[in-house]
Amino acid sequence: MGKNAPRDVLAARYAGDRMVDIWGTAKKVVMERRLWLAALMTQKMLGADIPQDAIDAYRAVLNEVNLESIARRESKLRHDVKARIEEFNALASAKLGRKVELVHRGFTSRDLTDNVEQMQIVESLALAQERTVTVLGRFAGRAREYTTLDLCARTHNVPAQTTTLGKRFANFGEEMLVAYRGLEALIKRYPIRGIKGPVGTQQDMVALLGSPDKARDFEEHLAIEMDWPQTLGSVGQVYPRSLDFDVVSTLVQLAAAPCNFALMVRLMAGGGLMHEGFGKDQTGSSGMPHKMNSRTCERVTALMKVLRGFLTMTSELAGDQWLEGDVSCSVVRRVALQGAFCALDGLFESVLTVLDEMEVFPGMIETELKRYLPYLSSTALLVAAVRAGMGREEAHAIIKKHATAALRDGRPDAFIENLERDGSFPVVASEIRRLVESPDHGLADKQVDWLCERLEPVFRQFPEAVAYKPGAIL
Repeated sequence: MGKNAPRDVLAARYAGDRMVDIWGTAKKVVMERRLWLAALMTQKMLGADIPQDAIDAYRAVLNEVNLESIARRESKLRHDVKARIEEFNALASAKLGRKVELVHRGFTSRDLTDNVEQMQIVESLALAQERTVTVLGRFAGRAREYTTLDLCARTHNVPAQTTTLGKRFANFGEEMLVAYRGLEALIKRYPIRGIKGPVGTQQDMVALLGSPDKARDFEEHLAIEMDWPQTLGSVGQVYPRSLDFDVVSTLVQLAAAPCNFALMVRLMAGGGLMHEGFGKDQTGSSGMPHKMNSRTCERVTALMKVLRGFLTMTSELAGDQWLEGDVSCSVVRRVALQGAFCALDGLFESVLTVLDEMEVFPGMIETELKRYLPYLSSTALLVAAVRAGMGREEAHAIIKKHATAALRDGRPDAFIENLERDGSFPVVASEIRRLVESPDHGLADKQVDWLCERLEPVFRQFPEAVAYKPGAIL
């Protein structure tokens, strides 16, 4: 690539440093070399004739990464793994003072790349778990803060009943807790491919080490050395690409609650009820000085669309594996796996910024609530009529007639006045007035308590994640 090649926008603009580092090119080269070195040490332990000074030479140059030199080799070889093999051998040979070509014995390319990429996935899932706990902590904190702040709840974006702002945050926390449990389960069950050779039979490792038992011992010891949670028993050249879909679909589910929160902020900001926060020197619009746009929340919803795109890409790989394997998935995976994790990380950084900086306007919320309160009490009136002996559907029709007429006339008070005058309605005027005088948010406050109680064990497990502060965003 030329010096003017475009940068990776997700990594450069949105994702945090830790996630970017996991997928860094130089770090991946070092991870591959660590795998080769661990394989050499394990092969020697099992009886292979490998000089110790050669192993020491490879270890000494482990972190000497020259990406330009590797790129020059690849441009000639047109094979990225072969280029990195030659580079590592050349460095070790120079260090040792004699030619050495010991790495990658009994391997095929996917023994290297699949395992290392899966190690990146495992590390990224662990970081995503931490960030999920952070967001859950912020949702719980905001839920507690606004436990009893009554507001006009909307279904179909139309005034419905009374809820509390804390209850809305509890909704997001509940959804994200479900996704978090799914992430926990994925981390526990996620398997590494292991060293299986060109078609998965481990034929070359058996030949190299001299027996099937040694080949099995090799993989078991290597898994311990590389800290692999578990390995697959029977695969072809590549691990099942349905696993990539499993991973990215989990990331999409993790992003759903934060995205729903961002949509809430955008909708409430449009009604002047809250805002995502606006810095002293921030500019909302280059042309309209008064504007305070919800640009960070818009970023959250946009990154969710990007994530869904990566989910579509990885879904195309599931069930599209040719026999023991091919490389038609390579381009998609290089883009989608790193991209999905960076998109999620950027989404988390953005939503945490909003959760920390957001402003709520209780006066505006109360004004809207009072405006719609008579309508929000319609279900309470319906229940009162049923308790007074009227059939539910008959009561429903009477209330609907007066409510919709008042809405069309723009006179909320007319709804209650006309209902009181309706002789067929079995609830007395004083009771009607009592039911519509003050908001009733039901068990909203209790639901906040119940969610927070269930989150406490999660927070105790990851105290540092709860305290995490997002970095500065652009």
